[in-house]
Amino acid sequence: MNKIKHVFFDLDNTLWDFRKNAKLALAELYKKYDVEAKYGYTFEEFHPYYHESNESLWALIRDKRITKEELRERRFREAFEHLGIHNTELAAIFEHEYIETITNYNELVEGALDLLDYLKPKYALHIITNGFIEVSKRKIETSDLKGYFETVTYADELKILKPDPRIFDYALHKANAQKKESIYIGDDWIADAVGAKAYGMEAIFVDRLDDNFVMDGVPTIKHLKEVKNYL
Repeated sequence: MNKIKHVFFDLDNTLWDFRKNAKLALAELYKKYDVEAKYGYTFEEFHPYYHESNESLWALIRDKRITKEELRERRFREAFEHLGIHNTELAAIFEHEYIETITNYNELVEGALDLLDYLKPKYALHIITNGFIEVSKRKIETSDLKGYFETVTYADELKILKPDPRIFDYALHKANAQKKESIYIGDDWIADAVGAKAYGMEAIFVDRLDDNFVMDGVPTIKHLKEVKNYL
């Protein structure tokens, strides 16, 4: 990969630890609204249902089967309904305050800063994210990620999501980069690894959930420090 000049990253769960920060934010809201006392379910009982709802709905967004507005209306309502809690007002409150609360927590994926410090002197660094633009901007600006990236491409700018090749094309144009000199690193097999490779970029798959997906020409790593073996 000696020809690489530009390194593009996914944001959530590749650099910014969405799963950890989301859990911390939700635990705060669960306590604030006294959900356990009112309904009898602990946060640890609730959280797996939220995680399942959120992950499945984001997959539907990626596949263009629902909108982000539908995700925001459904994810907490469906998570609570799994526990038999039918309270749309509570779900709406959680959705509104969750968006505001999550960026109070800014844990990064293990090894993220060490890798960025290693790459920064050698490459131009960039981000392409499917996340909500207003939240993603705060994640970068209020965390230790600030200052590392020359460009950030938000799916909301185009109303196009990875793995659509048009978002990669837009990001490379924005970065004044060419496919042959660019690589993409992300934790979503379809949106990141398959999407970038189909577009014609090199890709590295960060397999944080032990999915064990395989594609010729796409290295799979378990820890960000392993990127150094390729760049």
